Amino acid sequence: MFTKPTRTDFPSIKDANFVCREFWLWILVIFLIIFRLYSVRPPYKDNDKIRLTARVSSEPLVFSDQQRITIERLKIYLPLYPEINYGDTVVVEGVVSGDKLKSPKLVKIFESQNFLFRVRNKIINFYKRSLPEPHSSLIAGVTLGSKSALPEKFWADLKKTGTAHVVVASGMNVTLVAGFLMGILVGILERKKAILAALAGVWVYALLAGFEAPIIRAAVMGSVAFGAQAFGKLSSASRALLISAAIMLLIYPFWIYDLGFILSFVATASLILFEAKVRRLIYFVPSIFKEGFSTSLAAQIGVAPIIFLAFGQFNPLSPLINALVLWTVPMMTVIGMLAGVIGVIFPILGRPILLLAYPMTLWFVTIIGMSIIGI
Repeated sequence: MFTKPTRTDFPSIKDANFVCREFWLWILVIFLIIFRLYSVRPPYKDNDKIRLTARVSSEPLVFSDQQRITIERLKIYLPLYPEINYGDTVVVEGVVSGDKLKSPKLVKIFESQNFLFRVRNKIINFYKRSLPEPHSSLIAGVTLGSKSALPEKFWADLKKTGTAHVVVASGMNVTLVAGFLMGILVGILERKKAILAALAGVWVYALLAGFEAPIIRAAVMGSVAFGAQAFGKLSSASRALLISAAIMLLIYPFWIYDLGFILSFVATASLILFEAKVRRLIYFVPSIFKEGFSTSLAAQIGVAPIIFLAFGQFNPLSPLINALVLWTVPMMTVIGMLAGVIGVIFPILGRPILLLAYPMTLWFVTIIGMSIIGI
């Protein structure tokens, strides 16, 4: 038996026009991003001898015999001393060779006078004086995204176990913090208030982490998309994620090459698409680990291939290891923030507070060590 189709069975002309306009709008945005990418390319070429003056906008990587900074997409390897900190302005000379500066020379370094950078460095030094390694560096990484002081072996272990994202200022880290805060607050407050409180926590984290471009990018992408998702609007979350990514690429198109930007986008998209489904599938997991496991596993669906391509390794046990340690992240973050702020002013009061995080850091370090033995 056939029925006569009604007007509601077909998309309206208005809907079709909206889809068409949106399609062409996104084509225009993509064109503008490509145009921006090519119009702001650095003017230098291979074998050019150049002098750069720029602020260090990401945490330097410290190795056993050298430190690496990245300026204008060029990797610059310098001696360990003088020590360069996040936020310092440096003058360097060298010869361009691909994505590196060959034979670099540090001409001058200007220590940052920015209030936030100075507070940040004081908090990190407070952690170092109060806890042994790698516990102090773990707290500094989780709280402020600082990885320059991490012992080389511990950093290698974090990469092998797929937990390195915890101690860098990345979108995955921000999203995980927001997710865990929601898991804690939703049982105490009304859902909307819990969402607002969790997102406020994300921006407090961003403020203490230096409020520079990488953490702003992560906080915007994580909080906008997570907020829309938490209100039950998955389509709005997806749209918000795409719009925020497009705006950021229009402002600074070189983020398209940035691994942190890519992981931020993919991890957040994976959480939007898969987290609820994964949580339903792992109903048998104890509640204390369920949030961490579902969040980690959902994020890993998207980021695992990228991590493998970027680092040449991926640990299939990473979701399980993450589930075992990630529940400690929000508690370490909150304790670290509180102890750091108080400890800079009153060290005698800050240290007892910071020691409250030691059981969590001990658990974290122990799980990573046991996982390495089992790999």
